[in-house]
Amino acid sequence: MASTIVLGIAVLIYLMLTCYCGWMGYKHTKSTDDFMVGGRKVNPFVLALSYGAAFISTSAIIGFGGYAGAFGMGILWLVFLNIFIGIFIAFIVFGSRTRRMGVNLKAVTFPELIGKRFQSRFIQGFSGLLIAIFMPIYTSGVLIGGARFMETALGIDYNTSVLMLTIITAAYVITGGLLAVMYTDAMQGILMFVGMAILMILTYRNLGGVVEAHQALTNLAYLVPETMAQQGHNGWTSMPTFGSPIWWTLVSTIILGVGIGTLAQPQLAVRFMTVKNTTSLKRAVLSGGPFIFMMVGVAYVVGALSNVYFFNNKGMLAFDVAGGNIDKIMPEYINSAMPEIFVVFFMLTLLAAAMSTLSSLFHNMGTAIGHDLYREYIMHGKIGHTISITKLGIAFTIIISVILAYVLPIGIIARATAIFFGLTAAAFLPMYAGAIFWKRMTKEGAVASMLVGTFSSLFWLTFVHAKEASALGISQAIFGQTTLLTGTWTLVDPILVATPISVLVAIVISLLTEPAPKEHIEKCFGK
Repeated sequence: MASTIVLGIAVLIYLMLTCYCGWMGYKHTKSTDDFMVGGRKVNPFVLALSYGAAFISTSAIIGFGGYAGAFGMGILWLVFLNIFIGIFIAFIVFGSRTRRMGVNLKAVTFPELIGKRFQSRFIQGFSGLLIAIFMPIYTSGVLIGGARFMETALGIDYNTSVLMLTIITAAYVITGGLLAVMYTDAMQGILMFVGMAILMILTYRNLGGVVEAHQALTNLAYLVPETMAQQGHNGWTSMPTFGSPIWWTLVSTIILGVGIGTLAQPQLAVRFMTVKNTTSLKRAVLSGGPFIFMMVGVAYVVGALSNVYFFNNKGMLAFDVAGGNIDKIMPEYINSAMPEIFVVFFMLTLLAAAMSTLSSLFHNMGTAIGHDLYREYIMHGKIGHTISITKLGIAFTIIISVILAYVLPIGIIARATAIFFGLTAAAFLPMYAGAIFWKRMTKEGAVASMLVGTFSSLFWLTFVHAKEASALGISQAIFGQTTLLTGTWTLVDPILVATPISVLVAIVISLLTEPAPKEHIEKCFGK
């Protein structure tokens, strides 16, 4: 257990810095634009760190790191997609057009950008409703990750840990808006980068070096449990057997679901509208890429290598040490293998990872309720008490997220992330891409794509994809069988089915309906 005095001082300093950054955001928040999009003047370095810190949370470090501990380094393909799609494509290809259109249309949220592009309050309201209903699932996964580490490292009750994380984060989000979120994100991002760098160095030192550590992990392949081997597990430095259950989960749900779903994350896309020009976005790539590489690359490698440490010191694999809960693999490894003083520092790293993402999600859920659903859809654009309703929306979705963090099953972090990313990919990505790249896309095509993407994804989760269908039990109750389809179909993630259908619907319906007036298209894209 880390020294109470050292821990107390470290946490106090961290909270003082967090409060200061939150206060700076509050001080500079004077208008709705400031609260929603940081006044559109955020520094590119702050943007990169804020984007990365919001993107990479305890879900990645604890949840996906634990997944690597159980199933191996095949998850490193997700690092490639995180950087290539999540940073390069997102900033250079999507980001510049999103920023430009956001300025042209004076949009302050992701749903408003899409809604104004297609002149549809329904699109804006429905998008806000989707965010309000389903983002708490992802948020709860982030909460669980931070709370599990606090539980293991500090001996604090899990329920207490959840409340502590929530209350601290909610305080500066509700008062300071997006500026407070981004300033604190940037500070927390720096802390996260340093923490992960030290974790990587200490891990390789403990295991005898880079080559020695990876060779030792390769040599453990013979210890793969028979049940996992039958599902395709070939060791921690090999990809699972092609077409096996583990392969389908890794490739379709984890790698593609999260890797592609990044482009349609509302809490990330809105950050493109916070900078003053496209040059700022390009500059942000230079710091955003290395940041993401360090965050996810280290987490996944260390998670897998924890097997070597546990086998050498306890004669057990990581999965067994964690009692079958993959969400506990990383906390168990860090508390067992790292120096006491580093455990304190890494707890702050994980607090930063959790709070940076939570603050972004809380802010996004609140604006979805207050601005998109209430003001624009229900009140038809009347100003009313938008900020007050937004703050109440933040509070409401926080409560829902906390409840979910208490009731969701063990090992849920990576799964919860993949579910939300997959759903947003199917519901938002075709419509979003069409909005900023295809002038011919119509309102009818966007509405149809969003609805078909949403409900086909939910249908697949409920009635076909075995992981969710068996847990929900709806198919069993209605049809008397766990899933409506059998065999490989039950392993295919919804993103591979719902997103292509959504794309096809968007194209076909748009070509069959009248395009928007030329004047509106010129307003959106600029002359």
